[in-house]
Amino acid sequence: MVNTSILTVDLSCFFNEGHEDDKKKAREIISHAPMHVLNMDSFRLSHLPLPGGFDRPPEQLANKNEYFTIFHPESGSNLYPNDLPEFREVTEQIFHQFTETGLLVETIVNDCFGLPPKFLQEYNNDRNWDSLVALRYLPATDIGNTGLGAHQDANVLTFLFQDQVGGLEVLKDRGWIPIVPTEGSIIVNLGDVVQVLSNNKFKSAIHRVVRPEGKFRHSYGFFYTLEGNKWVEPSPSITEDIGVPAQYRGFFYKDYQQLRIRNKTHLHSRPEDVIHITHYAITS
Repeated sequence: MVNTSILTVDLSCFFNEGHEDDKKKAREIISHAPMHVLNMDSFRLSHLPLPGGFDRPPEQLANKNEYFTIFHPESGSNLYPNDLPEFREVTEQIFHQFTETGLLVETIVNDCFGLPPKFLQEYNNDRNWDSLVALRYLPATDIGNTGLGAHQDANVLTFLFQDQVGGLEVLKDRGWIPIVPTEGSIIVNLGDVVQVLSNNKFKSAIHRVVRPEGKFRHSYGFFYTLEGNKWVEPSPSITEDIGVPAQYRGFFYKDYQQLRIRNKTHLHSRPEDVIHITHYAITS
């Protein structure tokens, strides 16, 4: 296993006027790293109660976890326990704060791309498709302790808050980097959409979850994503303007979503049959 760490970036300067030097440094760091831990005091969630879901035994599930999914609070599709009114209040507050952070990070990524101001915000302007997932992993009881296999996120940005148990690992140089929990911080992962838009300048990190032995693992994941009818292709400002050929053919996001869902509903006999973002890669 690779013994290294990922960068920590303090974004508090972006929530206040001034601090232009600090903002510049943060942008420079993000321009050179595809995976970050963001030091945000507003996300001290580790002592929140564990949300409950359906009673299906998680030990019978392939990923050995149970989860509770929440969509936009105004979507009307969320179901909350009637006997825990504070649960709804807390989760909706978490949802809104993750949304604000997503808008901020998207603005920074837009600047790193060298795109016109608010280009990404206007392109990805529908927040009704975002989701918040509360996860609970069972303790590992055997050698094969993977809780969630190696994968890349299909969306735009993923924000993860994990408890002090840890378990998240990122693949780098053919080795797995354990992401050690840092108090008051969240992890930001760029998704496949950003990899395509940036024409491979930014990478969608391959990551997995390893279940610790003898301990439950709790985490929150916020998926900042696209509306399904959005067309995804390398940004012309990166390809045409500087004469770099596009490395991906365009596609509707909903079509890619369907292929990714099929990965889960249809077991593939060969690893090469599993669909990744390379499905749309242009080969020479």
